[in-house]
Amino acid sequence: MSGDVILATNDVTMRFGGLAAVTDLSLAVRRGTIAGLIGPNGAGKTTCFNMITGFYKPTTGSIVFDGQEVTGLPPHKVCKAGIARTFQNIRLFGNETVLENVMIGRHLRQKTSWIDAVLFTPGYLREDKAMRAHCLELLAAVGLADLADEQASSLAYGAQRRLEIARALATEPSFLLLDEPAAGMNPQESEDLMGFVRTIRQDFDLTILLIEHDMKVVMGICEHIWVLDYGVTIAEGAPEAIRRDPKVILAYLGEEGGLHA
Repeated sequence: MSGDVILATNDVTMRFGGLAAVTDLSLAVRRGTIAGLIGPNGAGKTTCFNMITGFYKPTTGSIVFDGQEVTGLPPHKVCKAGIARTFQNIRLFGNETVLENVMIGRHLRQKTSWIDAVLFTPGYLREDKAMRAHCLELLAAVGLADLADEQASSLAYGAQRRLEIARALATEPSFLLLDEPAAGMNPQESEDLMGFVRTIRQDFDLTILLIEHDMKVVMGICEHIWVLDYGVTIAEGAPEAIRRDPKVILAYLGEEGGLHA
């Protein structure tokens, strides 16, 4: 794998019984970029994310991240390797506070054991204090520091999206997958999201791959785009080339929003 490619999926196929959800998918995501994976509903986009993050093991093919094969590793090991994600349907711990949600993500990097936590050893107390301070910094970075003690379920929709991203950042990823981050947002919120994604890419030295139906967002921030239709890659390239591609336009006919951006 070329040194400037951080993630490569090599001829990856995912079958569920006789149904091929994704067929021979080959992505090469360059380090430090913001890339997009788009396509009509049911095209196989989230299945691709689930394979990359270990929720599904591909039927065939391989996934290589930063020089290490991660094909079929369980999600916690994929995350520890440096890949984090958000979900199409927000998955927060609604009864926990905003700060506690971020700390849950941070536990992946915790060095003291559960026994230390039960016994409140000095090492655990020091690490817990440092963890809280770090998570508060993350909340400040996503504009939620003032809401640290609020219950997560009480947050507005856009703030919940940012909290989910903060929790992902707490795992110290180098690669972040965002599954429809603009879903449910109004035009101004989507505009703000684009600036936010650029900012976290720079501030946290991330590579970002996103699934998104809002073409204004996709065309506005992605440097390279792959297009899936019925699990097959029908196009890839820069935003302007994708916008003009006849196969892409045909695939999106009837899809709300189309390719207008």
